[in-house]
Amino acid sequence: MTERQKMLAGLPYHASDPELCAEQAATSAWLARYNAALGAPVADWQALLAERAGRVGQGSIVRPPFHCDYGWNITLGERVFVNFSCVFLDVAPIAIGDDTRIGPGVHIYTAEHPRDAEERRAGFESGRPVAIGRNVWIGGGAIILPGVTIGDDAIVGAGSVVTHDVPARAHVAGNPAQPIGG
Repeated sequence: MTERQKMLAGLPYHASDPELCAEQAATSAWLARYNAALGAPVADWQALLAERAGRVGQGSIVRPPFHCDYGWNITLGERVFVNFSCVFLDVAPIAIGDDTRIGPGVHIYTAEHPRDAEERRAGFESGRPVAIGRNVWIGGGAIILPGVTIGDDAIVGAGSVVTHDVPARAHVAGNPAQPIGG
């Protein structure tokens, strides 16, 4: 099994693998073009995004600057809006549902490092997917950790650190994010 296959299967893998490094270099080149398009029409952003992302639904916008590991592990539903300066570490799938709004500076992490020091020293890492439902609002500066699912119509307060699943229609905020009145 290749390191890329291990990564996609959620197994421990070495990110320094030449194939994965080549993929990241290709993504870096694409991101340079994408982020340079800041003043371009939205249609140009959408066309550039479609070159690398796994899926870009109609009417979806990701405002540059934007950063990710690979791009092809990101799927956006219809009419998704991602504001400036977001970071998506997509070693595992990141799926974002229709009509979701993501504020500036939001970070979505799928990458994890082993808890065992020897495994970390050996260069292993792994990933767990993140799924964000439909019509979700994630406030600016929030951080979504690996393996989290956020249900439809949920709201995540600005600056929150989401460490566990968020049920549909829930409102959460804080570090770690906890339910708040809605």
